[in-house]
Amino acid sequence: ARFRHRHKQVPLPLSSGSDYTLSFTLGSPPSPTISLYLDTGSDVVWLPCSPFECILCESKAPPLSPPLNLSASATAVPCKSSACSAAHSSLPSSDLCAMARCPLDAIETSDCNSFPCPSFYYAYGDGSLIARLYKDSLTLPNSLSIQNFTFGCAHTTLAEPVGVAGFGFGRLSLPAQLSSVSPQLGNRFSYCLVSHSFDSDKLRRSSPLILGRNEEKEKQFGNEVVEFVYTDMLHNPKHPYFYSVGLEGISVGKRNIPAPENLKKVDRRGSGGMVVDSGTTFTMLPSNLYDSVVNEFDHRVGRFNERASAVEETTGLGPCYYYDKVAKVPVISLHFVGNGSRVVLPRRNYFYEFLDGGDGIGKKRNVGCLMLMNGGDEEELRGGPGATLGNYQQQGFEVVYDLEKRKIGFARRKCSSLWDSFKN
Repeated sequence: ARFRHRHKQVPLPLSSGSDYTLSFTLGSPPSPTISLYLDTGSDVVWLPCSPFECILCESKAPPLSPPLNLSASATAVPCKSSACSAAHSSLPSSDLCAMARCPLDAIETSDCNSFPCPSFYYAYGDGSLIARLYKDSLTLPNSLSIQNFTFGCAHTTLAEPVGVAGFGFGRLSLPAQLSSVSPQLGNRFSYCLVSHSFDSDKLRRSSPLILGRNEEKEKQFGNEVVEFVYTDMLHNPKHPYFYSVGLEGISVGKRNIPAPENLKKVDRRGSGGMVVDSGTTFTMLPSNLYDSVVNEFDHRVGRFNERASAVEETTGLGPCYYYDKVAKVPVISLHFVGNGSRVVLPRRNYFYEFLDGGDGIGKKRNVGCLMLMNGGDEEELRGGPGATLGNYQQQGFEVVYDLEKRKIGFARRKCSSLWDSFKN
């Protein structure tokens, strides 16, 4: 790999919509620009390849870039490689080479280099894909280049029209591949998400993704000194790619609602904890905690404001309220495991305000909705994360992932002005 920024932080732009996307090129000569969703909740980088079919994608957003035609410099990953094993949930390479129809004598003498890694299956909460592994050079903006970068090439997906840049733990994730050639850049990264743009016509400044986030420089921007609030990562033995943290409770105004015990830790079956996930839009809470938060919120807001039941029915959001000029809503804070690990959410991160047009006959009215989601009961969540911190609730925070010290930090920022700190 070649790096012009050997000892510096490398800021990269993320485009914002309902999710956040990272762009790069592959191969030599370089491919057209490829845009993928940034996802800290998965550990594989994959993209649509030509010819491409997406099943059940009629209601999905259109692809951000055309399906890739592999360049002449792309090579298939062999069945005996550790990357192939990683893509197949650590299956032994001898099994994988047998699946690739490498003869037994060649398997025994480890001579299966000409047999490509079999296609692998990968699933998300709302879709899946089958892909083959390839290697090629990847070039990020700022001319940062990684040779022999491993990625999945998918010709068929289910409800996944856009590729994903996996930033989770795991040897095939983008940070892991970057850290193999530059540990300083790959082992510590952060992003600062500008406000969501659900309006595609609205132009916004991009969100900075900072590779090699410098610990000393993270505290001060302009005249502002903002300390990070840190909490330790929890290891998940069943889902090791997740960045899980412990949640102690949620405050609504001055009332602290304790989280159930399983959100404070992850058990040996992989149940529990809260996943910090850039690839999920809204925060999902287990139903018992969600109900307690909603009841307390409604107790404080519903006494003074009419419930907007018609809006709840048409949007699926809730609870929602009509209000005249300004809705008074309580402050919501997240309390993570660790001394003083309290993160106060800005109002817009949990209360979405808009103008309801009514039925075209009635007058337009101001509406506000609580933007937390019911993630299901404990039985439904068993064997996986107990809660998920989505990117909507991460807006306006710099979120830093320290993979060496295994901790995650949060600090309030004006994300778009963070770019100014990188100007020489």
